[in-house]
Amino acid sequence: MDKIRRPSHAGSWYTDNPKELAEELDGWLRAAGLPKSSDVRGVIAPHAGYSYSGRAAAYAFGNIDPSNITRIFLLGPSHHYYTPKCALSKATVYKTPIGDLPIDQEVNEELKATGKFELMDLRVDEAEHSMEMHLPYLAKVFQGYAVKIVPILVGALSAENEAVYGRLLAKYADDPTNFFSVSSDFCHWGSRFNYTHYDKKHGAIHKSIEALDKMGMDIIETGDPDAFKHYLLETDNTICGRHPISVFLHMLKNSSTKVKIRFLRYEQSSQCKSTRDSSVSYASAAAKIDA
Repeated sequence: MDKIRRPSHAGSWYTDNPKELAEELDGWLRAAGLPKSSDVRGVIAPHAGYSYSGRAAAYAFGNIDPSNITRIFLLGPSHHYYTPKCALSKATVYKTPIGDLPIDQEVNEELKATGKFELMDLRVDEAEHSMEMHLPYLAKVFQGYAVKIVPILVGALSAENEAVYGRLLAKYADDPTNFFSVSSDFCHWGSRFNYTHYDKKHGAIHKSIEALDKMGMDIIETGDPDAFKHYLLETDNTICGRHPISVFLHMLKNSSTKVKIRFLRYEQSSQCKSTRDSSVSYASAAAKIDA
């Protein structure tokens, strides 16, 4: 019996109309105009409502050449459920309005056997949006291809545990049929996020936010998880997917395939000009074989 995770955010965070959704995604992918490359092994992409971050996300998903990929690992942060570990889904299939993505039970069991993962129940799974917002894009890009997914909810990990999970997943990065979809928004700025860091030397507030995010993006591009950790400690930047990104950096560091992350798009939900304003930043990157 299939255990289904419903697309719980369809109809609110993005349209639940299959035709409209497919056209919207197609339009954004076309507008990004990126060449597909079999060297792209992973992406970092945002997870806000599509009216905010859908266009930016196309710059990550538009790079994917689906022809050799058979498995997608999803790494998303947990917004509502606290765990100091990573959690696997109990579902057997993730539904989207434009196609369903079956979960790779074999890899799920393999990961479960390490004793490092907990299982999230369906209620927790469906309440979380960080991985769901990647699913319609993946269903679109992989339409007509047999692909399975391995959703991993990344909890509030210690630096040590980020390294542990990174090492554990590194062997999967060496298999060219595996792909990684890492979910994160960038700076959440404003009093409603309890974060109002402002460096006046950059001019307007939104320019200061951009400088802060770009510094983090540059560090992620170096592939150094320790430097990223140091940046977060120094700036407190409210990057909600910091743990999935850190696990991904540790993973690439420990795999024998040399992969380089490059950011291709940066946007903000609005331009903050006063302390009453708020915004969320969206950044899209592709992780590509470094020849």
